[in-house]
Amino acid sequence: MNNIVSATEGPVPVFDGHNDVLLQLWLNHRQNPQHAFLEGPACGQMDLARCREAGFAGGLFAAYVPSPKLPDLTEEASIVPGSGIDTRFLLEGTNKHPDFSPTPDFNSARDVTIGMMAFLLRIEKASAGAVKICRSAKEIRESIQNQSLAVVMHIEGAEAIDPDLYLLDVFYAMGLRSIGPVWSRPNIFGHGVPFKFPSSPDLGPGLTELGIKLVKACNQKRIMVDLSHLDEKGFWQVAKHSDAPLVASHSNAHALSAQSRNLTDKQLEAIKESGGFVGVNFGMSFLREDGQKSPDASVLDMVRHVDYLVEKLGEDKVGFGSDFDGVTLTPDMVDVRGLRKFEAALRKAGYNTSLLEKICHKNWISVLERTWGE
Repeated sequence: MNNIVSATEGPVPVFDGHNDVLLQLWLNHRQNPQHAFLEGPACGQMDLARCREAGFAGGLFAAYVPSPKLPDLTEEASIVPGSGIDTRFLLEGTNKHPDFSPTPDFNSARDVTIGMMAFLLRIEKASAGAVKICRSAKEIRESIQNQSLAVVMHIEGAEAIDPDLYLLDVFYAMGLRSIGPVWSRPNIFGHGVPFKFPSSPDLGPGLTELGIKLVKACNQKRIMVDLSHLDEKGFWQVAKHSDAPLVASHSNAHALSAQSRNLTDKQLEAIKESGGFVGVNFGMSFLREDGQKSPDASVLDMVRHVDYLVEKLGEDKVGFGSDFDGVTLTPDMVDVRGLRKFEAALRKAGYNTSLLEKICHKNWISVLERTWGE
């Protein structure tokens, strides 16, 4: 692949694996999300002006439905047919499970997810070419070359998809090209890994039969399956049933931070063998050896995970999965504009321009091309 931007043309552009800007727009700018994002300032860590200043050239924009609040009731739980999911985990359920946030019901999740995807459609239309929803690797490259923000539609937690997968077809037609079957809570497709430290990621029963069906359907449509919030059993089920590269869009190395959300060396080896990819999460609690959100944290914690993942996976299978607008960043990051400080820290650690171009955007585009077949 030819360089998109040479070393003399400015900062290396970044294509990033995960952000939650749609959630921030949903919560704070629902009446006019396109104005908030395009004209700014938007709440949170991202909007178009800051992305341009940072060299943020594009990424996966997640539709994530926040967990509802549950009343404290004492009715007995029942099982959702075909899923193995206890209704105590669901909105209609009874008590909060100690390890999980409650799961939104299907109707609410569908409406919110469609709304967030409509935000992207409206942003693209109002942007006069400054934002492009991309459905192929070629379109991502062209958008970056044309200095348009390259947006890929992603769903984080498939609560909005019905058991017959009819809505998967609808979302695909809208532009969906990436999906995480679960967030860190159960749904009809499987069990997410709860947030625990220190902990192994082996904390649940993995995918349900419907979850395996969803993975196979995504393979057929060449939709990327994101592993970042699956428990370890679910990870190995995807490895068994999927014919696509294994991708964790925003996860880190468990050997450096023993968070349940991070990846073990055995999982990293499987990702490498599949021709897959890992995007480094910028959240402090996923970076630190002590698992804490510490005022002493810095971009050097992020460099440490990049170093380790490059050692384990090779220089072609590592990139960024920032989780902007979804995590607490290190104090020296602040918002998306901290990418320039991160790039400077990587250069100081010995990463030359050629390798930075791979980690900042080329590796992501390459694994998406291998997954999508276009």
